Amino acid sequence: MAKYGAKAQQKVKKNLHEHKHEGKFQSRKQAIAAGLNQARKAGGKVPANKS
Repeated sequence: MAKYGAKAQQKVKKNLHEHKHEGKFQSRKQAIAAGLNQARKAGGKVPANKS
């Protein structure tokens, strides 16, 4: 069973693209974290934060 849903994958992919081409995020980790956070708020299938 997949940990992450399609909505989460789309958000992370979009943010990584913005990181690479637009310089919106300082690091890949920030881009991934922001994408997962957006997916959580949108009701996507994403595990809870570890902290």
